[in-house]
Amino acid sequence: MQALPTSDPNAAAVSLQLEQPLLEVESCLNLLGDALLRRDTGAIEQYAGKLHQALAQAISRFSDAARSGSVPPNLRHRLALAGGRVAAQRESLARATAALDRAIDVLMPGENTGLYSASGKNERKTLGGSIQA
Repeated sequence: MQALPTSDPNAAAVSLQLEQPLLEVESCLNLLGDALLRRDTGAIEQYAGKLHQALAQAISRFSDAARSGSVPPNLRHRLALAGGRVAAQRESLARATAALDRAIDVLMPGENTGLYSASGKNERKTLGGSIQA
């Protein structure tokens, strides 16, 4: 009695169909990472949009393949790594945005200080239509 071959003839075709969108995601991640390092806002916006499209396409293809149970483990692992890189870049961008917000607050403080203004009026805001004495 011979053992049945473990390789599926369609596995190579599935791998090729999944490889291309994954390569696109990885390429966009590299380009976006470089743009973030250069702080090139135009390139960041451009590559973030391309990454969004590439991720949508890759997730769609991987989801279709997963439903049929034919996602090769090495491609699943690469997709997980790409997801981690997306999360890391998102976190890096969030930190940069928070730092920028703090710098803007220092340079341009808000007017609501709770003190009197130069004209002698109290700068406190009224809350919800309450009556002030």
